[in-house]
Amino acid sequence: MPTIPAGPAPEPGPQPAEAQPAEAQPTEAQPTEAQPAESHQARQVAESFGTDAERYDRARPSYPRDLVERIVAGSPGRDVLDVGCGTGIVSRLFQAAGCRVLGVDPDARMADLARRGGLEVEVSTFEAWDSGGRAFDAVVAGQAWHWVDPVAGAAKAAETLRPDGRFAVFWNAFQPPPGLGEAFVEVYHRPMPGPDAYTELCDKAAGGLRQTGGFGDPEQWRFDWDRDYTRDEWLDQVPTFGFNTRLPRATMDDVLAGMGAAIDAVGGSFTMHYGTVALCATRTGRRAG
Repeated sequence: MPTIPAGPAPEPGPQPAEAQPAEAQPTEAQPTEAQPAESHQARQVAESFGTDAERYDRARPSYPRDLVERIVAGSPGRDVLDVGCGTGIVSRLFQAAGCRVLGVDPDARMADLARRGGLEVEVSTFEAWDSGGRAFDAVVAGQAWHWVDPVAGAAKAAETLRPDGRFAVFWNAFQPPPGLGEAFVEVYHRPMPGPDAYTELCDKAAGGLRQTGGFGDPEQWRFDWDRDYTRDEWLDQVPTFGFNTRLPRATMDDVLAGMGAAIDAVGGSFTMHYGTVALCATRTGRRAG
């Protein structure tokens, strides 16, 4: 089986134990020569999700309604910019809350599917995106801000937000039930990221805001919720995880077989616990730029 390096993005990906000695296996903090240390520099991965955009849209989990309502309530208006909008999972939630949403995504394939669902999307990395003088009441990003340079992204958000506008980036961290989580680790041969990994991403985003200036003190929020999965529903999602999008087919088949067997062993279905962690801040003063 080929060596699969551990990538910087905090989503699960297999690390075959037989590929190299245990003491030589890279960790999240020790990127391999093939992968940069910062996830926003891993452009091939960041722009690989469109290889199966329909699966991504179908299988990826949503986000808590309370999170969306809290962001909207804290914003001065209803104009929302969704950074790394993908297929529109986050955008649709804000549209349902009565917002006008513009999406920005670097993957034209993801953007095309989002447009088919009625979302307006512009194809660009956020750092290079041209606002054209447009202003927004909220800049949001779901499961995407780690693909954005935290300092350049914060500067772009400051340039784009109206005074008192809301900056909100968030991630779903999942925690399998006891027993199944350990079985998943056996399949991956590396720990699966928990809420602490995503809290670190919040800290990095907060550092970008502080370095840029123009924002009030960042706040971290957390929302806990559960979702039931059948075996097939979970396995449908697994190929959409971070570095899994670039795995050789044979390796992905092995991962799916191992995870499927683990789920079968607990009855063919399970309840996944999610903790959605968010980093939010308010734009202060005048717009930049």
